[in-house]
Amino acid sequence: MRRDLASSRAVGFAGSALIAVGGLGAGALPIGVPMFTGGRHARLGLVCVYSGLLLLLLAWWWYGRVARRSEDDNGWWHTLALWVAPLLLAPPMFSRDVYSYLAQGLMIDSGMDVYRHGPALLGGEIADQVPAIWQHTPSPYGPVFLIVAKMVAGPHLMLGIVAMRLVALGGLVLLAIAVRMLARSAGVSPSAAIWLAVLNPLVLIHLIGGAHNDALMVGLLAAGLAAAVRRHPIVATLLVVAAALVKVPAALGLIAVAAIWATHLAGRWPWLRAAGAVCATAVAATVVITQVAGTGYGWISALSTPISSQNWSLTGLLGRWTSGMLGTAAAADVWRWFGMLAVVIVAAVVWTYRARLGPVYGLGIVLVAVVVFGPAIRPWYVVWGLAPIAAAAVHHRVRRLLAGFCAALVLVVLPDGFGADAERVLLAVIGGLIGVAAFLAVHLAVSYTPQRLAWTRR
Repeated sequence: MRRDLASSRAVGFAGSALIAVGGLGAGALPIGVPMFTGGRHARLGLVCVYSGLLLLLLAWWWYGRVARRSEDDNGWWHTLALWVAPLLLAPPMFSRDVYSYLAQGLMIDSGMDVYRHGPALLGGEIADQVPAIWQHTPSPYGPVFLIVAKMVAGPHLMLGIVAMRLVALGGLVLLAIAVRMLARSAGVSPSAAIWLAVLNPLVLIHLIGGAHNDALMVGLLAAGLAAAVRRHPIVATLLVVAAALVKVPAALGLIAVAAIWATHLAGRWPWLRAAGAVCATAVAATVVITQVAGTGYGWISALSTPISSQNWSLTGLLGRWTSGMLGTAAAADVWRWFGMLAVVIVAAVVWTYRARLGPVYGLGIVLVAVVVFGPAIRPWYVVWGLAPIAAAAVHHRVRRLLAGFCAALVLVVLPDGFGADAERVLLAVIGGLIGVAAFLAVHLAVSYTPQRLAWTRR
């Protein structure tokens, strides 16, 4: 048992290290920084990254199987530290969003309105790292995140990237602590919840490797839900508001907080009283935080910023296909409305079965629906709903399906965050096969060595 645990951790660490090393050639590298090799070793880097991804995925599967039989309930902390450490030192991976975060932080520090202007107005080395498609678009993020971005952004690009990664790491640790609390309250194994919501390679490579602000959002949201189940509704509301003022979808968590609060209230109309108290607290907190941040309410009108004409959302794909057939761009808007309707239908079904599902599980389902049917999708958005479902879903089939879905999403984004061509797909496949072969060699060696030793003693 201990040998298997140690071996799975070591394989995961090797995979994470390969991802980090491969990122030096194939990651979302900063432009004009001599220490990064970039194009000279991009092909080798891509093979290295995909070898590491397959090793990390298979190590995650192996660790999950062994940890279920282990009595070491806190061993996942060591696993998390090992698997995260190499990614903290890697260049930005799988997305260039961290450059946008830093540019927006500098814009705030310079007195610019990030809700009216894009990074192009800032100019300079950090703004130059932002992809052209986002150079002139305003920020879609709330004042809580902009306060954080202002605090960590500075003239030194590499220090800013490290600081943003540390913010993401803080969000991940907060998520881990909260998920354990939520799992215990729902009768779910805390180790199983941590395995799915925190050690998940999708979470690690995008929230830490990509330094995404979703880590802070989901960490605060999960902490708010944990405070709610521990009967601290005001604290819960404030934490969920903070999460929503990082990224707006977290505001759906306020409904879950109100539902949990209502179950603890005596007397008449408990749901109405709880909902009213949550709404009043949330509005007051939003006003105070926005006033302190000094950014205004422009984030409300900028919520459409993540939508691009080439977004790989379900409604976006259907919209482009229908527009091509009918010769009208209006079809794309129609499909967006259908997507919103689908989310409403899912939310209505969840509400109907709320007693059976519970507030936390129901919230996870609705957040996944927002991702699947929404106008903008990135693989790491799945983490929004992943955490509540991991902490509250008691059915093993649901957990296995979600784990498989996450595993597939790990492989769909190239390490530089850009699109693939035939050559890059071939290199990725070669790298993946190397990773699978290496894992099988280690797994077979660990599995059969004790038997060989026993046979020798005979």
